[in-house]
Amino acid sequence: MATLDTAGRDLLFNHARTHNGWTAEPVSDAQLRELFDLMKMAPTSANCSPARIVFVRTPQAKAKLAPALSAGNLDKTMAAPVTAIIGHDMAFHEHLPRLFPHADAKSWFVGKDEHIRTTAFRNGTLQGAYLMLAARAVGLDCGPMSGFDNAMVDAAFFAGTTVKSNFLCNLGHGDPAKLFGRSPRFDFDEVCTIA
Repeated sequence: MATLDTAGRDLLFNHARTHNGWTAEPVSDAQLRELFDLMKMAPTSANCSPARIVFVRTPQAKAKLAPALSAGNLDKTMAAPVTAIIGHDMAFHEHLPRLFPHADAKSWFVGKDEHIRTTAFRNGTLQGAYLMLAARAVGLDCGPMSGFDNAMVDAAFFAGTTVKSNFLCNLGHGDPAKLFGRSPRFDFDEVCTIA
């Protein structure tokens, strides 16, 4: 299997940063579609694909999002060209006959609320991470965050659906002048074992 060269690894990991400040350069519909078309190819259990995303870009949508944000996240989110609300569909299993036709996977979940909840959250979170890698791959910077009222976001953007919000990710072209210094990371031997 081919491997990413140093430039690719730097783009996705080593030089990638969590951005808090943004330039005025816009994010196009084409970039968002390209991002999604990459992220959707990454694995989820039984191809369940529970992530549901709202790309908040218009002033009207930003105004709906603003009251749900913590004070520390308000200004940077309002300044970001796009904020992705990454949610997960609690009825993801209804789509398994299409997405995983090899088995009766829907029956694995029917009537099993805790199994639905953990599977939706786990795989939706994975897809949110894939979204960030895909965003970086198409030339966008990311600012993932918690610090918002999930119930308010769900009421504003997912009312009448089976989708629950998980986390937010600002997207755009980051302003390097507003980056914090790189925080430390663990070394392999501090947190990993090979059994």
